[in-house]
Amino acid sequence: MPRFFQFVAILAPIVAVFFVYQSSPIPSLDTVISLDFLDVVAQRLSYSWPLAVHPDYENQELTGKPGQSPVQIEVEIGYGEDTVSPDHVYPAHHEHQEEEKFKEKEEKGFSRTIVAVGDLHGDMPNAQTVLEMAGVVDENGNWAGEVDYFVQTGDIIDRGDDTIKLYLWMDQLRDQAKAQGGIVLSHLGNHEWMNVIGDWRYVHQSEIKTFGSVAARQKMLSSGRIGRSWAHNYTTTSRLPLHPSLGPPNTDYDPLTDLHDSPLSHAAISFVHGGLAPTYPDLTPFPSKINDISASLLKKLQNRDPQPAPHPPNPYPGLPSDATVAEHRLYGSDGPLWYRGWALEPEEKVCAIVDDVLQMTGTRRMVMGHTPDFQKIVSRCNGKIIIIDTGISHAYGGALSALSIHYTLTPTQNDVNGKPTSWKEREIVTALYIDREEVLADDERDVMGNFYGW
Repeated sequence: MPRFFQFVAILAPIVAVFFVYQSSPIPSLDTVISLDFLDVVAQRLSYSWPLAVHPDYENQELTGKPGQSPVQIEVEIGYGEDTVSPDHVYPAHHEHQEEEKFKEKEEKGFSRTIVAVGDLHGDMPNAQTVLEMAGVVDENGNWAGEVDYFVQTGDIIDRGDDTIKLYLWMDQLRDQAKAQGGIVLSHLGNHEWMNVIGDWRYVHQSEIKTFGSVAARQKMLSSGRIGRSWAHNYTTTSRLPLHPSLGPPNTDYDPLTDLHDSPLSHAAISFVHGGLAPTYPDLTPFPSKINDISASLLKKLQNRDPQPAPHPPNPYPGLPSDATVAEHRLYGSDGPLWYRGWALEPEEKVCAIVDDVLQMTGTRRMVMGHTPDFQKIVSRCNGKIIIIDTGISHAYGGALSALSIHYTLTPTQNDVNGKPTSWKEREIVTALYIDREEVLADDERDVMGNFYGW
């Protein structure tokens, strides 16, 4: 009998997958599989499939019409008084700290080191292993001072039980980094948004117990410590300049007004959880347009009284009735929280359109999580697109990884007064793993300009 049960255990998932595909109209081989199709298949495979499913597709049958996208509607947005702005999240005085730091290094050049980590999904031990490996923290989990910026691209919550530990740790690192001249940039992923909306499809009962009760968890994510941190320390996207002459993190770039680009105008990197879709109409000014919409929607969700009963088993609550069209777009399947096109579309397609988005956002690379590759960090289009979700959580058992970006600007020629006028700019982008490192890009540029003391 034990052999019989082993046989059934092996056969059952195979039969389940067969019936999923039998009941689904599969596109022909010459048809590109749409993101909608993948999302619905993911829903039918439920928790065994790595991709979370947008709620729009939770109970929706396949339409057999790949490539459809929602109608884009332009509206004017009103913002609340408590909207979190980049200047609030990253104070302007940081720019003066950077200036002093740069002047100390100006004779030998400027350098900046950034480490970014993708989805953590409730796994504190693996998260600490990754951050220690990347030089972000020491063996005790405290800020190590070896990097200038640590960026986390969202989805700390769900699929594991260490939600409270992870968010409190992020806040601790934020304070420790600030005291040592570093900065932690935190982002809201689709799973943070799912939870504050009341979509708890990927929440384990064991994780709820760490809060004490459903009601205690709701309070913690709305008006409690985690919810307050989301409102004040987290954004949906970021623009991180590589050189301080471009300003502090989240300094806006607007292609309509920044017409006289300097040689370093696009020396910045965008970070987001899902992706900045080329069809998304609220990209600019970047990143404040997205982050203002995000802050407005988050406030509405957190201020609901009472909070809706979580789904499941209760009905999906959806966005508030007063959510604007732009707020619905933000949370849509092509919005920055759910978009998977940069990860799943063919190489030739994404490489043909990525430069347009980079130009609009004043960046050279875009870094995102959300769509996992369990073996490696994925680099596309010569490092212009980098997907850093490798399934770090034990829920997936993927590669423990981090992304390192080391930037230098070194003087190569001086004027008659000894002030640098010519520079060598270099970016080394490296995927870090427990047992190896892989250089994804090593780009050099010669630039002219007066960046001495900026």
